[in-house]
Amino acid sequence: MAILGNPNKIRGLYAITPDEENTDVLLAKVEAALRGGINVLQYRNKLASHKLQTQQARAILPLCRQYQVPFIINDSIKLCLTLDADGVHLGGDDGNLAEARARLGANKILGASCYNRPELALAAEQAGANYAAFGACFISGTKPNAPVAPLNLFAQAKQSVSIPLVAIGGITLENATQAVAAGADAIAVVGALFNQEDESGHSAENMARRFSQLFSNVK
Repeated sequence: MAILGNPNKIRGLYAITPDEENTDVLLAKVEAALRGGINVLQYRNKLASHKLQTQQARAILPLCRQYQVPFIINDSIKLCLTLDADGVHLGGDDGNLAEARARLGANKILGASCYNRPELALAAEQAGANYAAFGACFISGTKPNAPVAPLNLFAQAKQSVSIPLVAIGGITLENATQAVAAGADAIAVVGALFNQEDESGHSAENMARRFSQLFSNVK
């Protein structure tokens, strides 16, 4: 796939899957979000067993290929390589980024959580990361105890790094414009995209369109 390792693809709406144990429901939600125009999809399911995670990720991958959207695996380099997914996102406790880049090779996307520390974004770029994520930018229902990342971090970090910067944590349609205006190249969304819908997944399609429109005038 030509999209592999392309940091220019880390823009706009970065969708993160919800903790859904019903694979059919999850696939319906994901495909709806893909139809709505998400730019990146990260698979994360904290409730699923390793076996179910592998099954779900394997089922999602063809959908991302169909829509030519990068498919990122949360935390697991091994799962990323097993499925030949497009990349992996690592938190601060998920291993050394330089070692991760060596394992992944040059053509996989590597993302890093940098919390509220711009120096971590510089270190991530130097280690070979394709993007850095700051958060929680707002109060997060997924991680209510996450450190607060003030929005001025994006302008601060852009003085020293050139990789795309992703805003994560408590992002809604009401506050997403603040993150975009502050300089976030992408916004990572879970609950506001996926959680208020029926099993058909159509709400995710509509929400994806609305989030994506926030970037329509951003160069």
